[in-house]
Amino acid sequence: MGKPKVDYSLYLVTDSTPAILGDKDLAQVVEAAVKGGVTLVQLRDKTSDTGAQIAIARRLHEVTRRYGVPLLINDRVDVALAVGCEGVHVGQDDMDLPTARKLLGPDAIIGVSTGTVEEAITAAEQGADYLGIGTVFSTQTKDNTKRIIGTAGLRSILASLASASPAAASVPTVCIGGIKPDNAQRVIYQSATPTKAIDGVAVVSAIIAAPDPEQASRDFLTIVRTPPAFRKGVVSSAAAADVDDVAKDLVARVPALIRAVDQNGPLSHNMTNLVVQNFAANVALAVGASPIMANYGEEAGDLARLGGALVINMGTVTPEGLQNYVKALKAYNAAGRPVVFDPVGAGATSVRRDAVKTIMSAGYLDIIKGNEGEITTVLGEAPPTQQKGVDSAPSALDEQQRAAIVRRLAARERNVVLMTGATDVVSDGVRTLAVSNGHPLLGQVTGTGCSLGTVISAAAAAQPVGGPRDLLAAVVAALLHFEIAAEWAAARQDVQGPGTFVPAFLDELARFRRMPAQSELRWLSTAKVREIKLED
Repeated sequence: MGKPKVDYSLYLVTDSTPAILGDKDLAQVVEAAVKGGVTLVQLRDKTSDTGAQIAIARRLHEVTRRYGVPLLINDRVDVALAVGCEGVHVGQDDMDLPTARKLLGPDAIIGVSTGTVEEAITAAEQGADYLGIGTVFSTQTKDNTKRIIGTAGLRSILASLASASPAAASVPTVCIGGIKPDNAQRVIYQSATPTKAIDGVAVVSAIIAAPDPEQASRDFLTIVRTPPAFRKGVVSSAAAADVDDVAKDLVARVPALIRAVDQNGPLSHNMTNLVVQNFAANVALAVGASPIMANYGEEAGDLARLGGALVINMGTVTPEGLQNYVKALKAYNAAGRPVVFDPVGAGATSVRRDAVKTIMSAGYLDIIKGNEGEITTVLGEAPPTQQKGVDSAPSALDEQQRAAIVRRLAARERNVVLMTGATDVVSDGVRTLAVSNGHPLLGQVTGTGCSLGTVISAAAAAQPVGGPRDLLAAVVAALLHFEIAAEWAAARQDVQGPGTFVPAFLDELARFRRMPAQSELRWLSTAKVREIKLED
């Protein structure tokens, strides 16, 4: 007969508990789900006795066979043998894979739950037909999770499998744990490595608890097989890096991006603290953007459809504010519009560290901008110095170390990361650059760092919908606009210190964007941008 060919795209794991299934009949729910597009079904029942499990497994197998979809039994090899279904799924604390294979034979499908690199490689090399990797996010349907791995953990496991051995590199993988319609595309996108991507998603409550399981399955399968809206038209990092001089190429594109902001007046939706709202709004107007300071998440759905970008500035952290950030983030992701995240003071307190985790697990962040301590905290490493507030501390790392941190985070999140400092370091995970423009007076005015995020959002939003969009180019353009204008302002005779610097800075931001084409060579020659070469 041979082992069946399996499509792992949409893997349904059943749950018969009243909290999830309600009063519905499980076999009817499974049939509706399979009709809607579920490609693989696992019966998971931790409470029923053997006889009851065999009875429901037979009913489910009658359904799945009619539609040509494999049925697997969670943990129970004896139930699978009694029913004659296609295989089993075993956990780390269940029957070991070699024994299960000996009992079920070579044609059975045997999947293994894995949550670490070591578990995944071992299972693959022992001959698992697929790996269930997780738990990705917390979930109410499974309370014996060893740990939450997130998309970063998922990507780490996939990368390790790809390089471990031919068996590990080729084993199919499915992610499980808190996968829902509003995060599935992001999980698939962010977990993918250059050589290995997830093959499917395992879903429980999103289908079992749905009022219409057939429609829920149909919609979910479409989501899984469709690229995310937030990456529409964005150029790949590898393709963009295929130029002779990366720094020269990016600087040459800056004038067009600055003109695009001036001509299009993109919306910059700022969710930021009260201290900097006025200044950030004035900066946005000076560069040609249209600012709105709106911290209520319910507005985000309408605002996201206006073609702008969102800035989440974590200057003030409250439970209500965090909920609003999450709502706005999801709305902008759904609309395919850029999101800039500024994790202000991320390393200062446990509350802020937890807030970073909440925001990053809630949606896709196109651009992350912060100082050395903030970016290091977001990466998940201890900052070299304890952060006391929102101000930048003197750097404890050399340029290569800072660049390595930025590139690692950008590669992990598959986005653009900017670490600000005396020399800014920015990367998209492939291209990594240093930008050395700016002036010390910027550090003596409250809100300049926050308002840089506003300028970045405007440049990101001004790029054409549908592409090509190069978010690294947008960040470089915003940095040069902001920092060269600061240099010009500081050099003015009327500027005597921070108080006179602010109005001069706004003037120079506005003058910068209106400079005629023949003047561009003047300021382009002052751009201090260079590529940083890092070993792989």
